[in-house]
Amino acid sequence: MSNSLKGLTQDEVIRSREQYGANLLTPPKRKSLWRLFIEKFNDPVIRILLVAAALSLGIGFIHNEFAEAIGIFCAIFLATGVAFWFEYDAMKKFDVLNSTNDDTPVKAVRDGAVAEIPKKEVVVGDIVLLESGEEVPADGILQEAVSLKINESTLTGEPQIGKTTDPAHFDKESTYPSDHVMRGTTVVEGHGVMQVTAVGDATEFGKVAEQATVESDEETPLNLQLQRLSKLIGRVGISLAIVTFAALIVKGMLTGDLLTADWLTVATEVLQYFMVAVTLIVVAVPEGLPMSVTLSLAVNMRRMLRTNNLVRKMHASETMGAITVICTDKTGTLTRNEMRVYETKFSEDGIDPLIREGIAANSTAFLDANGKVIGNPTEGALLLWLKDRSADYAALRDAAETVDQMTFTTERKFMATLVDSASGKRILYIKGAPEIILAKCAGFGAKAEVEKQLSAYQNMAMRTLGFAYAVCDGVDTCDEALERCPLHFIGIAAISDPVRDDVPAAVAECLSAGIDVKIVTGDTPATAKEIGRQIGLWTAEDTDRNHISGSEFAALSDEELLERVQSLKIMSRARPLDKQRLVRLLQQKGEVVAVTGDGTNDAPALNFAQVGLSMGTGTSVAKEASDITLLDDSFSSIATAVMWGRSLYRNIQRFVLFQLTINFVAIIIVLFGSIFGSELPLTVTQMLWVNLIMDTFAALALASLPPSRSVMREKPRKNSDFIISRPMMRSIVGVGLLFVAVLLGILYYFGSAITIYELSAFFTVFVMLQFWNMFNAKGFGTTTPIWKAVGGCAPFFGVLLLILAGQFIIVTWGGNVFRTVPLSGCDWLTIIGATSLVMWGGELTRALSSRRRHTTK
Repeated sequence: MSNSLKGLTQDEVIRSREQYGANLLTPPKRKSLWRLFIEKFNDPVIRILLVAAALSLGIGFIHNEFAEAIGIFCAIFLATGVAFWFEYDAMKKFDVLNSTNDDTPVKAVRDGAVAEIPKKEVVVGDIVLLESGEEVPADGILQEAVSLKINESTLTGEPQIGKTTDPAHFDKESTYPSDHVMRGTTVVEGHGVMQVTAVGDATEFGKVAEQATVESDEETPLNLQLQRLSKLIGRVGISLAIVTFAALIVKGMLTGDLLTADWLTVATEVLQYFMVAVTLIVVAVPEGLPMSVTLSLAVNMRRMLRTNNLVRKMHASETMGAITVICTDKTGTLTRNEMRVYETKFSEDGIDPLIREGIAANSTAFLDANGKVIGNPTEGALLLWLKDRSADYAALRDAAETVDQMTFTTERKFMATLVDSASGKRILYIKGAPEIILAKCAGFGAKAEVEKQLSAYQNMAMRTLGFAYAVCDGVDTCDEALERCPLHFIGIAAISDPVRDDVPAAVAECLSAGIDVKIVTGDTPATAKEIGRQIGLWTAEDTDRNHISGSEFAALSDEELLERVQSLKIMSRARPLDKQRLVRLLQQKGEVVAVTGDGTNDAPALNFAQVGLSMGTGTSVAKEASDITLLDDSFSSIATAVMWGRSLYRNIQRFVLFQLTINFVAIIIVLFGSIFGSELPLTVTQMLWVNLIMDTFAALALASLPPSRSVMREKPRKNSDFIISRPMMRSIVGVGLLFVAVLLGILYYFGSAITIYELSAFFTVFVMLQFWNMFNAKGFGTTTPIWKAVGGCAPFFGVLLLILAGQFIIVTWGGNVFRTVPLSGCDWLTIIGATSLVMWGGELTRALSSRRRHTTK
């Protein structure tokens, strides 16, 4: 360290902290438990349920009957309570995963002496010493740099960037200037001295972290669907109520005494008509829907955790099924973030011992007990190459005593080590840029062949190293050996950060599912395109229109980019906020965007995407901004999450189909009964049992259905698609009218003097129609016969058995409480057999529909 770098005095430290602040990031605001619970009432269906509950409570006070109101309130608090608990549980797991430390010691110069201070006490103007393996504590400008390499993957995706204070060797294409170092990056090799220019929130890391905590107003696709559904239910309920109220008024005027009775009688009758109209609104509301959605999301959260997806925000598990674009970074997500030797081309003239000794001795890297690289990743890749060949680099290094060493610099572009070899000779080993090494090997005759191979490697965006040696007895320094001893070329090695084994298949699955994949990386265009080629994204047909650099992206206006953004496949040399802008532009084009990332540079985009997917080994800022954390850092887990999300949406549609069919039946019967003067012959307790089946049991059964891989063969649903599709609407109306016809037909058959036995039979028919219709709900969206699709459906069939057993117990032993008497075995078999036609009819309809589709294809 230069003697001119005296550092700050204590007074200067205090003034700097007062002016520029402390080196602390503003922590993201945590929602209180109370707010987390209250937010669950923002669900659109919960809101309409609250209105229905208030109306039902009003009716209850008039009739002194509160069972319906209590049932709706129970449904509300059960759904919100379950949602709150699962998000709170996920939040606790996440806090353990995401703990940070601001007390890491940092070596700084204060009052002319080196002192260790906590990272949080670093101030602007401090002189900080940087050593290999340390994290850069703040942004700064380098005053000295000796063989300094920085891992910038948390900010740019680049695992290794050379830093220098010599303007002649600045890299003009690098994301940040070559003499700047940034908070959150780590020193891979060499050492340096920096002067701090920004601390805390003012650092690049802090600016990105701040963007990661900005509230996004982007609604989830499911929430948008539920808002549309709640509006539809509200409109239908109010319209029916108005029509019914008007019909009853007209009926009262034509056939009753509304025109002749005194005002008190008229007011009483009009109030009664109003209550009937309000009852229709209450009946129209599917109070079990929030419970079903919550149970489905909660079950999905737990199941996804078993497949290495820690879901922090409940709706994210469903939103994954709606995504149309995945913006992914490269390093650590598509690749292993671990440099490995791809291939070697070494001489075969019996010099294998020299190759091994040269790699082991001419290196500054180490491997720890677990085989993890400590030091330069490129040198570490060579040590791992030795390890894979059962060679102990440490033993080889110990056996070759180092005489002199010349470290790698960006100016020199090679490293040399003079050793007393285990063979008894003094040998100079040299490695570095192949063109530099080849130039030093004057007698080597196969340069053209080697240069051709190097060109092939470089076209694959790989790093290449050349190796040479010289026998140098009688010399004591590397400089002397390079001058006096003729070098012999050993060969070359190609080194890369390899693509994860499961990524190509996962990318192919996403593409076949209609999901576009876009790579956004701080790496060079050549490297990004090569990785794109290896994972099956970048093809020979792709042109410059499918690729853009960070500088080009920044230079274009939003209007210009909106014309091109959907065709982009790769963005190289991207800065931290470029990905966030890309996400917003894609959303403006109607895309549902998921973003993957492990670095702080990814955090703003993770926050603004509909689903942010961070890596378990990523930075705390990235994980804080995300909705789901991939515990195994695997891109294939994303494809699994999409499958879970799509299957979950299908299960929610199945419940909507099931419940709205029953609601439709109830509305029609109440409507007919109120106008024609008859009532549904079910008691309050019987209706509570029906509601239990319709809400809780059906929600449990349909939420438990396993995911289907077949959903990955479908294209993503459009944002404009309503949760109630046309086939669902046809089923709701068709099956609903059939149920109404059957029930009214039974009542007509029994006549006016209905016995308790006949009422018990009617009650059982009503329940069994729902029972068999649950099979139709299960079969929705599939062409597989029910008897073939039983794998993983044990909870579904368990719930059905519970309903059947519950109905038998209630009818047989319910007595006066449920107004039932035992049915004969013959009648049980008749009812079960006759109502099962609902299921067989559904099977036949699906089979004919499937055959028609195959015929048209």
